[in-house]
Amino acid sequence: PPALARAGRANQTHAERVLAHVDADEIRRARLRVVLDSNNGAGGASGCALLERLGCTLVHVNGDPTGRFAHGAEPLRENLEDLVRRTAAEKAAVGFGQDPDADRLAIVDEKGRYIGEQYTLVLAAKRLLDLHGGGTIVVNLSTSRMIDDLAAQYPGAQVLRTPVGEAHVATQMKRSGALAGGEGNGGVIFPPVCWVRDSLSGMALVLSLQAAQRMPLSAIVDALPRYTMISRKFDLGPPGGRKTVRSVLGKAVDACPDAKITTADGVRMDFDDGWVHVRPSNTEPIMRLIAEARTAPRAKELVADVAAAMGMG
Repeated sequence: PPALARAGRANQTHAERVLAHVDADEIRRARLRVVLDSNNGAGGASGCALLERLGCTLVHVNGDPTGRFAHGAEPLRENLEDLVRRTAAEKAAVGFGQDPDADRLAIVDEKGRYIGEQYTLVLAAKRLLDLHGGGTIVVNLSTSRMIDDLAAQYPGAQVLRTPVGEAHVATQMKRSGALAGGEGNGGVIFPPVCWVRDSLSGMALVLSLQAAQRMPLSAIVDALPRYTMISRKFDLGPPGGRKTVRSVLGKAVDACPDAKITTADGVRMDFDDGWVHVRPSNTEPIMRLIAEARTAPRAKELVADVAAAMGMG
């Protein structure tokens, strides 16, 4: 195939490994039309090669690997307006948005609706749980509760959570013999392929799910649990800086006496209808606060209450 021939040896090896661990023939029979936005990054050649080998009719945008990004680097809704429009206009079964180093993947459904990053791992995990009937999925503490609700539908399935960071997730996956893992930022880790987040694995598993379900992607997504997630960040610069973290986290815990508390990475507080995770960034002088709930008003309430308790409202 021309795309695979052009991809270079490393990219060919990557695509071939993914192909070996999905039902490629089933995907080919589905004859899916796909729009791929690689943002002129590193994933364009291998992504294109994989999708062509899977028999997809491919519309590849921003596929020139110059490193001159066509839009913002993160695969967020505001950066993928062209992908949203193009997916709907092309009447494609799915639109995929890679970040420039191709470890994160965002998804657009056939209606041109941005599904987003939190759904990527859930959809990939659903395909594997459908195939295996159960198993372990490993995610970080800031990943959506959708994955827990999904796993609850499969006897013997379980979700293990780790501190934020790909290395933490991969280490726990190896210890537990996990089917898959990753992070809610669109990162899927599929052990038969590699031990890092991989957009190619994510694309192949989502396409495999679509081919097996024989349903529009929008219908598959609408059948999944739905939550609202809100993220905020607060400056930890002077005065006080990182020295204030412990006391700030303590205030957050004190404000939530009825919550289940996890302290493996900052503080995560779980409630029946939602959760809040507060943690200092590993790379910036900031505190991150993420809340998720079944309704937007409840998610906003959790954010406001915990931020006020920490004195960061």
